[in-house]
Amino acid sequence: MDYLNEVQGKRAHDPYFDSAAASPGRTVWVPGALIVGAGPSGLATAACLKARGVPSLIVERADCIASLWQHKTYDRLRLHLPKQCCQLPLMPFPTDFPTYPTKQQFLGYLESYRTRFALEPVFNSAVETAEFDRRCEVWRVKTVEVEYVCQWLVVATGENAEAVVPELDGIEAFRGPVVHTSSYRSGEGFAGKKVLVVGCGNSGMEVCLDLCNYKARTSLVVRDSVHVLPQQMLGTSTFGLSMWLTKWFSIRAVDRFLLLMSRLMLGDTARLGLTRPKLGPLELKGLTGKTPVLDVGTLAKIRSGHIKVRRGIKRITHQAVEFVDGRVENFDAIVLATGYKSNVPTWLKQEREMFSEKDGLPRRAFPNGWKGENGLFAVGFTKRGLLGAAIDARRIAEEIELRWKADQTKVK
Repeated sequence: MDYLNEVQGKRAHDPYFDSAAASPGRTVWVPGALIVGAGPSGLATAACLKARGVPSLIVERADCIASLWQHKTYDRLRLHLPKQCCQLPLMPFPTDFPTYPTKQQFLGYLESYRTRFALEPVFNSAVETAEFDRRCEVWRVKTVEVEYVCQWLVVATGENAEAVVPELDGIEAFRGPVVHTSSYRSGEGFAGKKVLVVGCGNSGMEVCLDLCNYKARTSLVVRDSVHVLPQQMLGTSTFGLSMWLTKWFSIRAVDRFLLLMSRLMLGDTARLGLTRPKLGPLELKGLTGKTPVLDVGTLAKIRSGHIKVRRGIKRITHQAVEFVDGRVENFDAIVLATGYKSNVPTWLKQEREMFSEKDGLPRRAFPNGWKGENGLFAVGFTKRGLLGAAIDARRIAEEIELRWKADQTKVK
């Protein structure tokens, strides 16, 4: 690594290389790892590296940490899983937090996490390209103003970098507001209006409940089959119980138990228009990454008729929606709960072996998708939420520490 030795020598004589706050057009050498993304995954990786004595620098396109949580989530959002399954490495949630912390509590926790580990991301610094320089054996990461050069690159932009907006026939002619859940805050502005929610994942279900609580007349588009499970079973979280059971029983056996308990607690969801997939919830999650819906009260509203279930959309007109079953209804607004996607293929170049160009996720499934070649790593792409991100953050820090110590020994 002659280039690295050359750069380290230059750092000793050029104070510019000691500052991440570089002037426009300059090149900055980053000792340790460069982390792209200041969400929970990026913060966790930086904290794990710091605990092992490895420096890092986080660059973030937004003006704050956890920008998705701060700017693109609805007000009533809570963690869908118990706090023990969502805490970042090296710092548990406060003991006085509820089992399912609110959005504001989680953001407060992240800010405390940042403070505790003295993490100082470079904000308003969107990465335009990142490419491995094979001649010099370093990564070159370009933002609008600065080119960062590093030996290890950690992609922490996650699975939810960009909103997914589906192509719906005629939607451009619809006269009412059409909002993605990334722009939805609460149902307060929709009181008394007839609202169609497109998408029946956890967000779509919870937005429906929120709208209903604000007296909106709400309908939910359910195009595909979906598993809906109680959030709690036998006095504990469904997620925690299922994870414990998989230690002793097969995935399919646990799935049969979860479906039996769901039938006893929730009834036959197919009668409500929510047909279940042929595969069980855990098996489906493992094969496709599709997360089961954890019910927080929406099913009761569907059962009572306050929320209507509709089939897929055929076309949209200036004020009405025609569904695939021929039904036509007028609506005042449409909310798209159609999820997010990775944006990695738009800026990470020549690394098709690690990340798929189709969905921007690592080609290798969890638990093997965190490590690529040439010092490239990924965190927050496990389709297992914050728990998966914490696992990968620890693995990445362990790997980089070994290489860091080996390089430091060579320099000495």
